[in-house]
This record gives sequence, C-alpha cells and structure tokens, in this order.
Amino acid sequence: MEKVFKECENKMKKACEKLLKDFNKLRTGRASASLVEDILIDYYNTPTPLKQVASISIPDSRTIAIQPWDRNSISDVEKGIMKSDLGLTPINDGKMIRINIPPLTEERRKELVKVAKKYTEDAKIAIRNIRREGNETLKKMKNNKEITEDDLFSGQEEIQKITDKYIKKAEELFNEKEKEIMEI
Repeated sequence: MEKVFKECENKMKKACEKLLKDFNKLRTGRASASLVEDILIDYYNTPTPLKQVASISIPDSRTIAIQPWDRNSISDVEKGIMKSDLGLTPINDGKMIRINIPPLTEERRKELVKVAKKYTEDAKIAIRNIRREGNETLKKMKNNKEITEDDLFSGQEEIQKITDKYIKKAEELFNEKEKEIMEI
C-alpha cells in the first residue's frame, strides 16, 4: 500500500510541476526566457524549440534578446515568434532579435487570469484522476485478497489526504500567479 501512496504522491507532484511550467509561459508584463524558449522554429525543415537554436537573454525587465547560433536561421526564428500565440513582435537587426514586452492592459490581465484558472483546473482534474487510479489499485489489491477491507478504507483515506494536499498546492500556485498577473 505504501508503494501505491508514493506513486500517487509522485504523480500529483508532477501535475503541480507541470502547472508551474504552464504558468511560466504566461506573460506577466515582465521579460522571461521561459516565454519564448519552447516556441517551435522551422530549423532546416525540422520543428525545433527556440532554446536549441539560439541563446536567449534578458537585458532588462521589458526586453528579450535572442541570438541564433546559426545566422542563416534568424528569419526562421523571427517567423516562429510571429506564428506563436504570444502576440509579441520581434525586431530583427540582422544579428539578433529583440522582443519588447509591452505593459499589460487591464483586459489582457483578466484574460491571463482566466487562462491561469484553466491551467489550474486541468491540474486539479489530473490530480483527481491520479486519486481514482490509486483507489482502483487498492480495490484490486482487496479483490486479490492482498489487503483487508479495513486496509482498503484507511488506504483510500490516505490517498484522499494526499489529494487534498496537492489540490491545495495547485490553488496556492494559482493565487500567487493571479497576484503576479494583476500586479501593476
């Protein structure tokens, strides 16, 4: 049963980590390399993440500088950024690409909070699905007479405690992100 608990906890922890990664991709008015590093670039007809074809730096809080290692790919990098759903406009000077991060409007902030809320709901659904899998595993163990009925109930209670802990963590992550987005 301990193995089932540990497995559930690890999977739930991964769901929260994924939620954090999703949050890092949300634009908050501050420049961050995580905004652009996973944008797919058509590099020699192969979709490649930007972080694999260029160095990404943050010279100041409102600017992202991207310097492709292969100068011939600069226009591909520019096209990839334009195609992304970030709504950012790259400025190409022939050697590197700069992206200025405009301050967020109130309307855009509210949209970002909605997106963050959706990411949070997705994470909670994933956590609840992990709980269901854990409970089903315990029921199979009971049916195979590996554990008693009492063990099944105490096991389900333990899985519920783990679930509550990670649902609360997802909520806390959302509240932090909401504060960060709405901060002017």
